[in-house]
Amino acid sequence: MAAERADFTDRVCAVIEQLRPGELVTYGEVAAEAGHPGAARAVGRVLRQAEGLPWWRVVTSTGRLVPGNEEDHARRLQAEGVIVQDGRVAR
Repeated sequence: MAAERADFTDRVCAVIEQLRPGELVTYGEVAAEAGHPGAARAVGRVLRQAEGLPWWRVVTSTGRLVPGNEEDHARRLQAEGVIVQDGRVAR
C-alpha cells in the first residue's frame, strides 16, 4: 500500500511540475492524468505535503481558489497573468 501511495505521489508531482506559468488544471484533471480518475481529494493531500510544487496552478473544477489561502493563491496566479475575480479564475 505504501508503494502505491508513493507511486501516486510521484505521478501527481510529475503532472504538476510540467505546468508552465499561467497554465491551470483542476484537482480532478491532475488525478486523471496521474492514472487515478476520481482521486481529486488525494491530489489535494499531496499538494499540502509536497514542497516546491507550483500548487497555485491547481484549482477546483469551478475555478475556485484554495479555501483559506485565497489571497496568496490569487497573488501567485495574478503574477503569472491569470485573471482572478471574486475568488475564482477565468477559465
